[in-house]
Amino acid sequence: MSTVNTMRAISQDVLGGPEVLKEVEVERPRPRPNQVLVRVRAAGLNPTDWKHRATGGFLGEPPFVLGWDVSGVVEAVGIGVATFKPGDEVFGMLPYPFGHGSHAEYVIAPVRALTHKPAVIDHTQAGALPLVSLTAWQALVETADLQPGQRVLIHAAAGGVGHVAVQIAKARGAYVIGTASAGKHDFLREIGVDEAIDYRETDFAEAVKDVDVVLDTLGGETSVKSLRVLRPGGLVVSILPVGSDDLYEEAERLGVRALRMLVDADRAGMRAIVDLVEQGKLRATIAGTFPLADAAEAHALGDTGRTTGKLVLVAD
Repeated sequence: MSTVNTMRAISQDVLGGPEVLKEVEVERPRPRPNQVLVRVRAAGLNPTDWKHRATGGFLGEPPFVLGWDVSGVVEAVGIGVATFKPGDEVFGMLPYPFGHGSHAEYVIAPVRALTHKPAVIDHTQAGALPLVSLTAWQALVETADLQPGQRVLIHAAAGGVGHVAVQIAKARGAYVIGTASAGKHDFLREIGVDEAIDYRETDFAEAVKDVDVVLDTLGGETSVKSLRVLRPGGLVVSILPVGSDDLYEEAERLGVRALRMLVDADRAGMRAIVDLVEQGKLRATIAGTFPLADAAEAHALGDTGRTTGKLVLVAD
């Protein structure tokens, strides 16, 4: 049981499967200047969490506490914080990748990583949105400058980033093509996909053409194949930041463009997300909620790669 000076958190001492995760009691952090201490009410899980749990990724060797999504209540503020006060409901994405730590009872966040939670959604919904929404917004709007009437192909369109990207693209007035297994096509149509492709039965590179923007959430061979569906000058944006130079070389050969990106914490982007939420144009689909103590179970489900939408840890 945590005390006034400690907190529960989900940590790991070794890399591996979900079974390496364990609940520990650690010192509760204190906010420094321009930082906010948030009591976590909900914290989304993302594929980057299971990847870091298994491989260390950008974080190297454990121990560490994962989690970049957060929605909660301001517990305390550091010197110089004028935007928030204790009791405010806030949400956002901790700076990626080294700002992790939201899979705990409390977390420290830089003040500019957070914004006020919209009253129209609860903490579970708010905790699901930040990382995937900022990823999709930064890829489609800031990087690709998606315009009304343009054609966009979104890979894994029923996944965490994918299903949010679909809604953002529709809000921008785009024609959206999405890939997913056949059983998820009804869901894709519900969230606005104009044309659904069963990647198990159909080679998207043969079925799709004249695309302005591809959002590549898969990487590898999918990135390179995606170049073939673009119109001249079109753009593939991959959210997998590391890969072969073949992508750039093939893009140049075909007269198209390719970029890789990492999501970045950004209050302006979060406010754009808030606007879409308040207009009723953006909502996360919740694939499941788990108390903090059951984080390993949530990771095991995430590892399957078959969930629709987002998994979320909630305060217990």
